[in-house]
Amino acid sequence: MKLRQGQFSFLPDLTDDDIRVQAQYAIDNGWAVSVEYTDDPHPRNTYWEMWGHPMFDNPDAAAVVFEVNECRKEHGGKYIRVIAFDASPGWESIRMSFIVNRPATEPGFRLIRQEAEGRSVRYTIESYAVREPEGARYA
Repeated sequence: MKLRQGQFSFLPDLTDDDIRVQAQYAIDNGWAVSVEYTDDPHPRNTYWEMWGHPMFDNPDAAAVVFEVNECRKEHGGKYIRVIAFDASPGWESIRMSFIVNRPATEPGFRLIRQEAEGRSVRYTIESYAVREPEGARYA
């Protein structure tokens, strides 16, 4: 199962040149670009580990690709994404987010059903990967 999160998730994996083009788009719009990674890609897990520092005032998208590749060297078996943050007044949020690296095997998610008071039923999802301790979830 291929994880579908962020922009471009239904497209084939992005090449370094594709990443550079998207990062340049973010830079041209004045957004700060960051690289993040995780081994728990649950859709509600919005707080991934940050690789390095956010790249404020960075005019060169090649630096973003360089940081992605450095992150791949250390965390190549995890999910890695690039995010673009817009600090404009009134917006101040993520404008763009896309996955640039995936583990070789993506175990997927399971649906957990819980019956509540009355006839209420609650559902939640859990990644099969979280059965393993942090740091041992992927190769």
